[in-house]
Amino acid sequence: MMQAQSYDAHMLVAHAAVKQLSHIATLPEVTLGIIELVENPNSSAHDLNQLIGRDPALSARILKVVNSAFYGLPRQIGSINRAISMLGLNAVKNIAIAASLAKLFRGGALCDRFDAKELWDHSIAVATAARLLAKEARMSSGDEAFLGGLMHDIGIMVALQSDRAKLVQVFSDMQFDGNGKPLIDFRMAERAVYGADHCHFGEALCEQWKFPRSLALSCGHHHDPLCAPAESRQIPWLIFVAERLATEGGGFAIDILDRSIPREALESLGIGTPQLDAVRSQLAEKLAEAQATLSV
Repeated sequence: MMQAQSYDAHMLVAHAAVKQLSHIATLPEVTLGIIELVENPNSSAHDLNQLIGRDPALSARILKVVNSAFYGLPRQIGSINRAISMLGLNAVKNIAIAASLAKLFRGGALCDRFDAKELWDHSIAVATAARLLAKEARMSSGDEAFLGGLMHDIGIMVALQSDRAKLVQVFSDMQFDGNGKPLIDFRMAERAVYGADHCHFGEALCEQWKFPRSLALSCGHHHDPLCAPAESRQIPWLIFVAERLATEGGGFAIDILDRSIPREALESLGIGTPQLDAVRSQLAEKLAEAQATLSV
């Protein structure tokens, strides 16, 4: 009971912080409209095509992603309508969100331990690993997994926009061993300074944006999937594993104390060591393709 009360208290802090923000808490109006439209069972591909057509810049970014090597489609797609028919409403929605997210990670270095661009590169890496994992696990949610990976650490950007000085304090409070590995839990340092951590902030932002609950939970529980509702743990576990695979070669990993992948995670996803190795073998190539498309 104490744990539930504590979680609720952290979420109250997170929601209050998100409501006070103007920059990061607002996605482009067209993107928010796309989310609402796709979530509406009565919507059609024609409705989505018309809505995206109102924003030529977004249309161009979506087509850039669709025609990238990352998707590997057999021929160039020249219209949003064709993209929708090839990939489906949900995939195009997720691409639109991804195209809108990148701009939120501009801002440069905050301190020696944090650079927003490095965090975005990390997010792309986790998203790429998550999409590959979903494929290896024969899940139909590859695009959702990719978006969950892009979103998983966005709560750190909420913290940054909420109070830069406090985030500097969080990083200065961290302790590391001689290899740069954190010795204390980053989330505990965040809670001590903010009263909430980046998982709470990310979940609150997803709720503000009216994202599907599965995405909110992937932000809120990618460090502790067992704390998510039992029926909603698949994407959090996917991000949990993807983050460990994506940071094996370096990158932003200040919030990961334990790099091991527990058997429970693999069992939950229905995969084993061969699938992990398959992701490892593909990750560098697919990551290069994703970064070429989404880097800020």
